[in-house]
Amino acid sequence: MRLSVIVPVYNMAADDKLTYCLDSLVNQTLQEPYEILAVDDASTDDSLKILREYEARYPGLVKVIPCEVNRRQGGAKNTGLKAAAGEWIGFIDSDDWVTPDYYEKLLKRADETGADLVGCDYSLVDRHTMETGQVVRSNFPEQTGVMDEEKHRLLFMRPGSMVIKIYKHQVILENHLGFPEEIFYEDNCAGPLWSLYFTRFERVEEPLYYYYQHSVSTVHHITEEKCRDRMRAAELLYQECERRGFLEKYHDEIEYRFCELYYVITLFSYMSGVKHPGLSFVRRMRREAEERFPAFRANRYYLQYTGEEEKKLIALQAGSDLIFYWYYRLKLWVRKIRTVKNGQ
Repeated sequence: MRLSVIVPVYNMAADDKLTYCLDSLVNQTLQEPYEILAVDDASTDDSLKILREYEARYPGLVKVIPCEVNRRQGGAKNTGLKAAAGEWIGFIDSDDWVTPDYYEKLLKRADETGADLVGCDYSLVDRHTMETGQVVRSNFPEQTGVMDEEKHRLLFMRPGSMVIKIYKHQVILENHLGFPEEIFYEDNCAGPLWSLYFTRFERVEEPLYYYYQHSVSTVHHITEEKCRDRMRAAELLYQECERRGFLEKYHDEIEYRFCELYYVITLFSYMSGVKHPGLSFVRRMRREAEERFPAFRANRYYLQYTGEEEKKLIALQAGSDLIFYWYYRLKLWVRKIRTVKNGQ
């Protein structure tokens, strides 16, 4: 088996989201044998029914794995990995889709270069279409090629999305790689960690993956639960790096990624996305990031990657959680008022 495509599915029956995704997978131009492992994560809508219909229409190609208990995408992906028979592994979100030659092009690039990890760009769209939308570059040339220590640092820092890559299955098995379960943002942990184990990364310089933007997607609907899950993903990334012996070699990278995920990104998404943010939650983020990495604001990546406005606000919070909290809420209120006035 050349390729296993793992599709975690949870309540995607509405608006033809799941059928559009599956249609793009069953119509791949790849001439070599491949399998589509559709893992239903205890859906409560008609998703499992739709999957069974595709399994009946495409025997041997579509294989449905139903789960009795919902374990979020990470659990569904791990279930798919256990069943996968392919030489290569690909992942796709069940509300996204790909070009007909997506896997053919990625595998061809792997064969040409000897890579064990291959990626591409993606296209942002807000409707079901095969027209190219806003193109996003997920990785860059300086990250590609034979993975020396510097390239591993660069890829760990910005691994890019996992759904726009294919992975050599043998590397996953040999290094016991998997995903955190029962949380959102599982890729925030898995993506950086996995990147340290691959020996050659190559890209196809085309947007072959369609990322569907809609209001109920994880990134567009912020809750305190999701913020806690991102913090948990950061904790798990740190723990896995420690357990696997990476802390000393990649200290600066791990310090920044932990503080970025646990604190910086989560702080501003929480404050701007949650209707009634709690001061105690904001205080906890800061304190626990500082307890683990007291000098993280001097980290070279923090100085390079974090925006100037964010740095000023984080410095404000370091002085007083209360002043930061009310200053930022006032800032959002003023912005909202201006938006309303400009719209009139």
